[in-house]
Amino acid sequence: MAMSRREFLKTMAAVAAAAAAGVPVPSKAAEEAKKAEEGWQWDKAVCRFCGTGCGIMLAVKDDKVVAVKGDPESPVNRGINCIKGYFNAKIMYGADRLTKPLLRMNEKGEFDKKGKFRPVSWKRAFDEMERQFKKYYNELGPTGVAVFGSGQYTIQEGYAALKLVKAGWRSNNIDPNARHCMASAVVGFYQTFGIDEPAGCYDDIELTDTVVTWGANMAEMHPILWSRVSDAKLNNPDKYYVVNLSTYRNRCSNLADMEIIFRPNTDLAIMNYILREIIHRNAVNWDFVKKYTVFATGHADIGYGMRNPNNPHVTPKEKDTVEKQVAKVVTEEEAVALSPIGKWKAGDIMKMEHASGKKPFWHWEISFEDFKKAVEPYTLDYVAKVAKGDPDESLESFKNKLKKLADLYCDPNRKIVSFWTMGFNQHVRGSWINELIYSVHLLLGKQSQPGNGAFSLTGQPSACGTAREVGTFAHRLPADMLVANPKHRRITEKLWKIPEGTINPKVGSHFLKIMRDLEDGKIKWIWVHVNNPWQNTANANHWLKAAREMDNFIVVNEAYPGVSARVADLVLPIAMIYEKWGAYGNAERRTQHWRQQVTPPGEAMPDLWTIVEFSKRFKLKEVWKEHKLPDGTVLPNVLDKAKAMGYDPEMTLFDVLFNREEYRKNFPWPDPIAKNPQTGRLHPNTEAAGDGRTIIGSDGKEWKGYGFFIQKALWEEYRKFGLGRGHDLADFDTYQKVRGLRWPVVNGKETRWRFNVEYDPYARKAAKPGDKFAFYGPLLKTIKRGNLQGPIAEKGKITLTNKAKIFWRPFMVHPEDPKYDKKGYNFWLCTGRVLEHWHSGTMTMRVPELYRAMPEALCYMNPKDAEALGLKRFDLVVIESRRGKVKARIETRGRNKPPRGLVFVPWFDEKILINKVTLDATCPLSKETDYKKAAVKIYKA
Repeated sequence: MAMSRREFLKTMAAVAAAAAAGVPVPSKAAEEAKKAEEGWQWDKAVCRFCGTGCGIMLAVKDDKVVAVKGDPESPVNRGINCIKGYFNAKIMYGADRLTKPLLRMNEKGEFDKKGKFRPVSWKRAFDEMERQFKKYYNELGPTGVAVFGSGQYTIQEGYAALKLVKAGWRSNNIDPNARHCMASAVVGFYQTFGIDEPAGCYDDIELTDTVVTWGANMAEMHPILWSRVSDAKLNNPDKYYVVNLSTYRNRCSNLADMEIIFRPNTDLAIMNYILREIIHRNAVNWDFVKKYTVFATGHADIGYGMRNPNNPHVTPKEKDTVEKQVAKVVTEEEAVALSPIGKWKAGDIMKMEHASGKKPFWHWEISFEDFKKAVEPYTLDYVAKVAKGDPDESLESFKNKLKKLADLYCDPNRKIVSFWTMGFNQHVRGSWINELIYSVHLLLGKQSQPGNGAFSLTGQPSACGTAREVGTFAHRLPADMLVANPKHRRITEKLWKIPEGTINPKVGSHFLKIMRDLEDGKIKWIWVHVNNPWQNTANANHWLKAAREMDNFIVVNEAYPGVSARVADLVLPIAMIYEKWGAYGNAERRTQHWRQQVTPPGEAMPDLWTIVEFSKRFKLKEVWKEHKLPDGTVLPNVLDKAKAMGYDPEMTLFDVLFNREEYRKNFPWPDPIAKNPQTGRLHPNTEAAGDGRTIIGSDGKEWKGYGFFIQKALWEEYRKFGLGRGHDLADFDTYQKVRGLRWPVVNGKETRWRFNVEYDPYARKAAKPGDKFAFYGPLLKTIKRGNLQGPIAEKGKITLTNKAKIFWRPFMVHPEDPKYDKKGYNFWLCTGRVLEHWHSGTMTMRVPELYRAMPEALCYMNPKDAEALGLKRFDLVVIESRRGKVKARIETRGRNKPPRGLVFVPWFDEKILINKVTLDATCPLSKETDYKKAAVKIYKA
């Protein structure tokens, strides 16, 4: 009798699970599974979700992905997936998948911003894109156009976008949604080590004795890593210790030996308490500290990354908060925290004199005595009183937990790994708290060693690989290079074979500033890639209104009609992950590639294709001419230099950037590496050769492909940036054969622990004889000297070769702390994700199983708060801030259990667009938005 579909799926799942766990499979089940898989072609790939970087296996039959399982050969997940991972295929097959370009038009067939979406050809779409781009580019110049990039770009997509925007259009207005998730971590790395990316790797989970999570709900956000933590804990329950620090109880608390619920923003105070304890307990590793570190600090009066309160778009309700961008009244608890500086007392007005330009980044060396003086006020009594986050917990209980936390860090016989994600990064002092966790580990000498280190966990699948390493930020170039650095620009121009002086030296607008510039009329043309900015940006009412009502043109590459697609003027239907070739870089510096598995539906095309095709619309003479920027900077005419290089002003950016002779010569298609290892069949490549569909392309002709392996060509050019610079990557073919490699990859070998001479070839090269570590990052390594009040000119400067910085940064109250609110906004609002859904839910809400598991966003609330407000479970409430309001149902028994005075609302549900409520304050250094803290009122709807 034939198996039913249900029995078949159960058998397949059981066989896959047993194989992953190393359990013998019954012969009958194995036989049934083998029979069912007839005609399937398996291949390795990477999960579409989160920064963990799990390996998966995809089965394809009849040009459709028919099965997904964990890759047992992947060292990241070892054959298992989380619930989202198992549904990687289904995200591609939603009923409302976009398959044709859509343009807003009137009845005459003309573009009309108030018109309805109507299907158009690719040529019509690109014609309108070009017309609108050139109108605004000619009006405003390179600063008037922008691209919202992504930590979900493939590496090749991000690299192509970077080339088009920075080398082609001469704009630096490209910034990824990774600005929302990892920018504070980047600044922490730069300021502390002079180079980006984590020093450790996932192996630390099994090699440590202690895991401390700081604002990192790994159980839901990085579930496979949490399964490894759980496994390590259960295998060694007496030695292995887990601590969960959070502003509300989450699933990590179920496993944790100790849970610490703290008041939002007071992690800074807790960190200073630990630093003080390290000194008072004589736990400083002086051998490490003297050889490899210096002490440093910076200004405290740096503002909160908000708009100027006099901006005409700031509403009267918002001004209450936004005025603190200019000045604030120092509270009594801040006065204690700031007392070592000696500038402010309780009740004083702190003017934010170092809030503009580069001033928030300024820092200088201080002495150990200054550092010791700085942390001295952070006593157990003071910090416990300031930081206790659960009103129903006794002060004594909280103090005991803080003491135990310090015990764990200070124990010389205990290894310790600190993990964090958005709890640190989405923070008005996100860069500071990133610096402080390194300060703890460096002061103890517990950094860059197996089982010892501070480890930033990435949120998105390629926030490391594409946003950070490629450099798709407004201030960056590949391999940690910066647009403001003349040497870095010259290196980039040489590798890109463009004239010297082409790249704009002025840092572009970061993600939130692009939105603000749109509202201010400074940017009028925006292109969105792999991103949902009108759902994912705080204070969304402003940006939704600006997009729809002002003079501008917005293009959105999308697979589904999400919020940003509905806001757009033009929507381009896009191929999804396994419908194209690509690569991601995960949180442990592991770069992983995959092959295109199936054909996109309808007329959908890869993002890379749209970027490269649009480059055909620009002649060199249109973009490489002289441009006067709004700040007075003049971008020189480089056409004469271009002619000297053999270019003609009539050539297009496509000719110069993407259709290079060496690409065609060195990277022909087909390529043997594109053959499936199981069947020997050639994988499709939509960009290189078409894919069997009849697609009428951007020029009105049938698309036949570029005729060369463009993804490989871009990879091999891109990897040249990192070779010899501590960012070395392997060649394209190697990655098709392995389950990823952690960079730097030197002589074919990956690096697990950076800056450690035993493991890192760059550390060995840089270190002095006998040294065990070398913090060789080159950025920000010459600094001034001073004291806690500021730099002192007479002390001169110091160069920090091979050294890291131990920072002191003070605790300060959040600008919208309900404790100090006088207008009834008496709840903290925290936002985030849930296990079942990915970011804005555009993909996962279309997977029936995931939708059923979590069909709407709930407002998680403490039962005592609900009772006090006369509310019952699942009552509909209004959540209102100074910026907007939404309605949601309350949940008092859910997995997330806030203390009294705090509510948690995830942001995956566009029907409950919580970012209409959130505050668009940012870390002044990283420009990353603080989604974790806003003051709200809650009342029955």
